[in-house]
Amino acid sequence: MRVRWIVFFGAAMLAGALGGTLFGPAPAGAVAREIIELQNDVTQLLQGQQNLQTEITQNSAVQRTLIEQSLDSVNKLNASMSAVQKTTQDFSAASGARLDTMGTQVQGLSDNVSDLQARLGKLDQKLTDIQNTLQNVDSKLASPAPPPSSGPPSTMNGPSGTMPTIPPGGPAASAAGPPASADVLYSNALRDVNGKHNELATQEFQDYLRYYGDTDLASNAQFYLGEIAYNQNQFQAALDAYNKVIENYPKSFKTASARMKKGFCLAELGQKASAVRELRAVVRLYPGTDEARRSSAKLKEMGATVG
Repeated sequence: MRVRWIVFFGAAMLAGALGGTLFGPAPAGAVAREIIELQNDVTQLLQGQQNLQTEITQNSAVQRTLIEQSLDSVNKLNASMSAVQKTTQDFSAASGARLDTMGTQVQGLSDNVSDLQARLGKLDQKLTDIQNTLQNVDSKLASPAPPPSSGPPSTMNGPSGTMPTIPPGGPAASAAGPPASADVLYSNALRDVNGKHNELATQEFQDYLRYYGDTDLASNAQFYLGEIAYNQNQFQAALDAYNKVIENYPKSFKTASARMKKGFCLAELGQKASAVRELRAVVRLYPGTDEARRSSAKLKEMGATVG
């Protein structure tokens, strides 16, 4: 716009000079000189216009280059952000898997401690029984022996003075007992769980519940049946096992873990509403626990609010 006005102004001056020359009384030499000066001014204006246009073209090229460089930098930044986001997601998934593994290991250690405490309690009871037995033996040794009886011989001996035999119709043999003691059976099952011998561990925990279902570690055995099924992606079987922990052992310290893993199973089975409800209950009923923290993380992963 500025260049256009300058050209118009120069043309107007030139026209004015020509008009003055034609209509004025000025001498011919002065008119010719003024025309030459005007032509020089117009030439300078045209040269300035060309210079200005060249400068504008150069500036446009520079700006275009800068814009292209900025777009390239933005594209590179977007690619870097996508890579960082993928790395973060991968790290989050790996961290979740490690947390699940660590949770299982911590539960195993807790069960080992509980098992050790139970064994120590039984050992203390056995020592008490032995002490009582020794006291009874000492009291019997200290008391005077009773006088010999002069009555007929004991009927325990037969006619020939030997022990009588049990007739064929005597008492029947007792039914088969448990395969091992409670401590040995539970320890073997826990060892097989840690050794990934899932079928053998399942059988041993089932035997433990069959013969020792009323002991302190029965809830642990039932919970581990759920863990074995969950680790094998048998989520319905795991859900049934966790429900038995919740229903049969409501006061067990495994109840919180069972409810949390129940929520995980429901999520895997596609029952999102039930899973959210169960996990929120864990957060509400067991605040500050590892189960509450893991339930909160699972809720966020599912896109649900904690409260």
